Amino acid sequence: MRAVLDTNVLISAVISTGTPHDVLAAGFEGEYQIVVSVATLTEFRETLLKYPDRFHMDEEDVQTEVETVRYFAEFVDPEEDIEAVEDDPDDDKFLEAALAGNVDYLVSGDKHLLDLDSFRGIEIITPREFLDLLEEQ
Repeated sequence: MRAVLDTNVLISAVISTGTPHDVLAAGFEGEYQIVVSVATLTEFRETLLKYPDRFHMDEEDVQTEVETVRYFAEFVDPEEDIEAVEDDPDDDKFLEAALAGNVDYLVSGDKHLLDLDSFRGIEIITPREFLDLLEEQ
């Protein structure tokens, strides 16, 4: 199984315990393949750096988290520009990575993405739904 995790899932996973953390840990343990692109990983890094007081992470902490995700993830280089998320075009990068990575799931807590339900055969689901799928395996 292959999945793209959007920024809110990654951030939730690294700042607290709970379902997003369990989803990320399952990827680290090889239960599925995490797929990222430069754009998705860059947004993760930049968002963590943008709010040091909220996330309680300095630049070194952020770099450690980014490097950890990078170590366990497969990088893809999207070749197709997608324009599918009208209300938040910035979210299109996750669809681009998902297509390029030939993933089964895009895991998100973002309403704009979840409202799509699926995109070109890729299911867009919540971290809870994804964790339930992993546990069924």
